Amino acid sequence: MNTLDPSNNRYRPLKSSYSDTPVLVIDTEANPHAILDAARQRIRASSDLLETLYCLCFKQADVKDIPNIVNALYLLTQDGSELLEVARQRMTR
Repeated sequence: MNTLDPSNNRYRPLKSSYSDTPVLVIDTEANPHAILDAARQRIRASSDLLETLYCLCFKQADVKDIPNIVNALYLLTQDGSELLEVARQRMTR
């Protein structure tokens, strides 16, 4: 089993992971601008999806799509928020 060493804070697992073993992590020692770019990309995608949903007529939507949309919004927003937090911590060092 390949788990992260808790004494090593360099790689922070994303909270949006569904498994016990982290697969996606944030390199807390990466360039803060690269971390901010990754956060911006995820938050922009989440915002664009919300804007698209706002413009759509839900009468035409299939009910089974709602959990898929919510899951995508959760992943994008959660990951973006965590990236912003890491970037903030890097900038205050």
